[in-house]
Amino acid sequence: MADVPTILVIDDETGSRESMAIAIERAGFSVRTFDDARKALDYLNNSDHIRVVVCDLRMPGMDGLGFLAAVREKEHNLGVILVTGFGSIESAVEAMQVGADDYLTKPVDLYELRQRVMNLMERKQLKEEVTSLRQMLDKRFGFEALIGKSAPMERLFEQMRVVAPTRSTALVIGESGTGKELVSKALHQASPRRSERFLAINCGAIPTDILESELFGHERGSFTGAVARKIGKFELAHKGTLFLDEISELYPELQVKLLRVLEERQVMRVGGSELIDVDFRLVAATNRDLEEEVSVGRFREDLYYRLKVVTLPIPPLRQRGADLALLCDHFLQLICEEHERPIKSLSQEALAAMACYGWPGNVRQLRNVIESMVIFHQGEEIGVDDLPPDLFGETGASSLDFGAPVQAAIGETRTMDEIERQAILETLKRTDGHRAEAAKILKIGLRTLQRKLKDYKDQGYFDG
Repeated sequence: MADVPTILVIDDETGSRESMAIAIERAGFSVRTFDDARKALDYLNNSDHIRVVVCDLRMPGMDGLGFLAAVREKEHNLGVILVTGFGSIESAVEAMQVGADDYLTKPVDLYELRQRVMNLMERKQLKEEVTSLRQMLDKRFGFEALIGKSAPMERLFEQMRVVAPTRSTALVIGESGTGKELVSKALHQASPRRSERFLAINCGAIPTDILESELFGHERGSFTGAVARKIGKFELAHKGTLFLDEISELYPELQVKLLRVLEERQVMRVGGSELIDVDFRLVAATNRDLEEEVSVGRFREDLYYRLKVVTLPIPPLRQRGADLALLCDHFLQLICEEHERPIKSLSQEALAAMACYGWPGNVRQLRNVIESMVIFHQGEEIGVDDLPPDLFGETGASSLDFGAPVQAAIGETRTMDEIERQAILETLKRTDGHRAEAAKILKIGLRTLQRKLKDYKDQGYFDG
């Protein structure tokens, strides 16, 4: 019986209460009856297996509307059917406004009651399934898919939490491989538009003569090869989110048309004559400095300011030292499961070596490196000698001189960010501030070292 859903029946009239209970039980449900709404509410507050409540509207003490208001205030995920002998339209409207799912009048048709209860149960079950699917989507595309606990990522998450519920256009900026589309999908999943479409288009990957048709659509016969009407991405994203990646690659004519769409929220298909209303949220992304693109005349200034209503900068991996171990563990588990490999971990020495690398390809490069190591490695732990030679030069990572401070730090509970920073600053101290010599000892490029030192200076760890 534990798996049989329980229905509450609340009615101060004994005959009505018992007849409704019998009718519902014949539909295969367990029934619990009450003649007092307050007692029923106390029972409900201490139970988690009630799915649907059938409640009389007119009762002494707490009536059906009061019971319903208390239920909704507690945010119980219940289906509620109100029953009354006063079958006025006003009562029905009031009940629905307070939050009733359905409404019946007395004398109750018991067959109709069973059908209403079964239909409501099906709707609740469907809602729970949708919620479960939504949670799966959140895990795959929402905030849970974004791995990070470093200060720059925490700042990004906080900005996203504020921006996601709004209708504002967002501009996501970051180097290649930082996860701009992943951030954009997470914004969509956390927004009121989450149940609608998320459409992505890479402006740099589509020839300019095709991109306009992809965005705006076209009418049949509007150009050679247009044998049928095509609905563009602006229309398809109606009520949802449109993600335009590499927005800096839009050619000038399309920049003008995009600006007009954002201002007027209307589109016209290529070869068409009808303006079509569109309601979409735009998220644009670029790995270029749009201000510089504007200054040299490659990007329209008015479009730039229209896009940067909200700007979300994604930090490069080299500024996310505290996230490196998390990302490595995440990708290792994911890829080992995909390829059915028994590898369990990366050694601390391997992680320390990876922390000294600049990762110009960012998170995407990190994932590819781990996948390569998973494919070729045979043991349960990936060591420093298993790291790809091209990351550290011909001598490989095993020849890196991390120095005593780093070796000590590896044995402590330290973040990879702290290990990397200590290795670099101690090595720089040993070379009396000679950056080229320090870079040579660390087996990293001089530009990478200079970039990291700038980050440390910004964070207050290095006075330069």
